[in-house]
Amino acid sequence: MTDVRGTRLSPGIMGRLRLTAQGLLGSGFETVPEAVRAMTAMQAQDLQAVLWAVAQRVPGARVDDVRGALDRAEIVRSWPMRGTLHVLAPEDLKWMLAITSDRLIRGMAGRHRELEIEARDVEASREAALELVQGGGSATRQQLFAAFEAAGQSTAGQRGIHLLGMLCQRAWLVLGPLAGSQQLIKAFDEWIPKSRELDRAEGIAELLLRYMLSHGPATERDFAWWSNTPVTEVRTALALVKDQLVGLEFEGATYWLSPATAGLLEDGVPGQRTVLALPGFDEFLLGYTDRSLVLPPEHADKIVPGGNGVFKKTIVSGGQVIGTWARAGTGRTSAVAPDPFDAVNGLRPAAQKSFELQAAKYRRFLGA
Repeated sequence: MTDVRGTRLSPGIMGRLRLTAQGLLGSGFETVPEAVRAMTAMQAQDLQAVLWAVAQRVPGARVDDVRGALDRAEIVRSWPMRGTLHVLAPEDLKWMLAITSDRLIRGMAGRHRELEIEARDVEASREAALELVQGGGSATRQQLFAAFEAAGQSTAGQRGIHLLGMLCQRAWLVLGPLAGSQQLIKAFDEWIPKSRELDRAEGIAELLLRYMLSHGPATERDFAWWSNTPVTEVRTALALVKDQLVGLEFEGATYWLSPATAGLLEDGVPGQRTVLALPGFDEFLLGYTDRSLVLPPEHADKIVPGGNGVFKKTIVSGGQVIGTWARAGTGRTSAVAPDPFDAVNGLRPAAQKSFELQAAKYRRFLGA
């Protein structure tokens, strides 16, 4: 490990280092699969948002490029961590699930009791689902839930989605190609025939290293939350990989990042004037347990109004979240409107021009 001490750091610099690590500053990534693999995993409960999140990291990418990668199983969308949908490289999904699924399922035991889901219910649902999709088949969620019902498994309330989630977390099912705004469901081993296998300690160490390389500067606590891994195991894993990372001390905490990203501190971190229009749920904001480094706490409610769990699209300038944006209308006449936190002064002229370029990029991404 190399420690960078005495460097004059600020929240803006730390944010721009994260933007660089995530491929949002600099040259980005050449292809959609490369971007997703490099990012380790990207939050994806909002499908349209993650399509834009990936495209923002691949210069010139359009919505059909990202959708096509999902359709060809070059990237995959599932529930690898925290009970939340992510996109990731297909060869990484099975070993990540082996690390995360047991703890996640134990954590949902109370909810499963409320929904009257027991082991025999999961097994009955698995048999019904695989009978429906094995042999190269696929199913919509509606078709899958009908198969559950035929097997005596109610899908009322949230019971159906919890059963589907369990089958995906156990690597029996996986979300496959897109069909309009939803994804078809496939048999895991048929959609992802090649999977890596890692034991738990090895897997946590790799996951930690890749998280710090793709999300750093970040802390142990950030990774523990992001991966839902006990802190004791995080510290054991960090001891195995920290010689491949750089440690930064900032405001009483140690942040870890790649040597390449840390090297930017020597010549000046780029992006001081860069403006980005990021989707809701982007990893730049959601990939950390403490978001106050890039989002002033007094503005947090403007990103998630009322704490409803739905994150608005963000404007990022100089490594800091400075407002939100929204798309008004549809088709070629749709507008992309900024809503800066500074309602009195708005965006400065240079920032406004940069935002307009981002808006044009978003419209090109949509094919408008």
